[in-house]
Amino acid sequence: MSTTVSDVYQSMAVGSDVPSTLDPDPFVFGLPARPESSSERDRLVAVAASLRPLLAENAAVADRDRRVPEPVITALADAGLFRLTVPKRYGGHQADVRTIIDVAATLAESCGSTAWVVTLINTVGIAVGMLPEQAQDEVFGTNPEARVAGVFAPRGQSRREEGGFRVSGEWYYGSGSLHADWVMVGFPLVDDAGETVDFGLGLIPRADYEIKDTWFVVGMRGSGSNAIVVDDVFVPDHRILPVGAAIDGRFPTEFADEALYHSAFHPAFTLVLTGAQLGMGRAALKLVAALADKRTIANTVYTRQRDSVGFQLQIADAAALIDTAHLHVYRAAQDIDDAARRGENPSYRLRARLRSDAARAATCIKDALDLLITAHGAGSFAESSPIQRMWRDSNIALRHGTLVPPATREIYGKALLGFSLDENITKLL
Repeated sequence: MSTTVSDVYQSMAVGSDVPSTLDPDPFVFGLPARPESSSERDRLVAVAASLRPLLAENAAVADRDRRVPEPVITALADAGLFRLTVPKRYGGHQADVRTIIDVAATLAESCGSTAWVVTLINTVGIAVGMLPEQAQDEVFGTNPEARVAGVFAPRGQSRREEGGFRVSGEWYYGSGSLHADWVMVGFPLVDDAGETVDFGLGLIPRADYEIKDTWFVVGMRGSGSNAIVVDDVFVPDHRILPVGAAIDGRFPTEFADEALYHSAFHPAFTLVLTGAQLGMGRAALKLVAALADKRTIANTVYTRQRDSVGFQLQIADAAALIDTAHLHVYRAAQDIDDAARRGENPSYRLRARLRSDAARAATCIKDALDLLITAHGAGSFAESSPIQRMWRDSNIALRHGTLVPPATREIYGKALLGFSLDENITKLL
């Protein structure tokens, strides 16, 4: 019996790999990791790969229900994938930035929203590890399985009180907040006169905030990125990460030998967002190539897409864009991880390039998906096709506030041309 297009869609929907008739070797992207942490990374990536069938089975449900289904959350937790960035002192993996990206990419081959939730919870875990031991104990010492979501944008209002700040506000968009025990939100740090002197990230337990159901969007729907609402909550100083010092490479943690929590602050938190993008690009390319001998090109002599030179060029261009994205991301991850191991904060110009690497990679994936969805044809938009969901999810992810490609290009251009950090359009680098 011949394999139909719907059969292949269904095989992808339950997480199987590309049909065996397609050699998977051409779909290895980017540079290999250096050996210092590759063994543990390979193990965690293999764990993530083992969960792909479950994620794929639930991807449409997550998209429909606007949240990752609880059986998937439980499986991810049982597999330890929410503990990638928990310190080893609490039984976590304390993985590096490259590992976070590779795990997310692996999960995103089946469900971009689920990969995004895992990424964002692990990202905030890095920030928790940057806090003093007292705060870390309150989170992971009490519950090593604790999950922390957050929004780092400096919103809300605060006033100084003895020993901390009184905080109120609403924070959009709280990816992973539906599955978290704590949140970390950004707010102005003010002096006794109410003047803003910095901004900070404050750690708040589940009893002290609410989740407002606001996430009605067309992509990354399953991330459940609802609003976090805080009403007049006291946040003690030891639960606050001052962002100005963090940008300069100064963190409250007492553990100088834990490299992950000395990673370049903004570059690390930006780059990890590309992991889901990489996985969606890889999956879309594999699927479109796998179906190329079963789909026609409408109103032409081509009974198989794979025979068309135009289609071949689209596949080659998409693959090159996806590979380019991996090369940018892996170079940047290596720079961040190496600097953290050396105990160094990257220079201003390098931090600008790291942000540029992340935005360029995400843009390349978006462009590749545009090519692939056009090459594949109108069937890409069938609800049964995972490609349309990847396309929607990628476009939403690219619009994350830490990427903003036009602004990022300006930031990098100014840095290259000798503009000082004070002369640039942001100091958040």
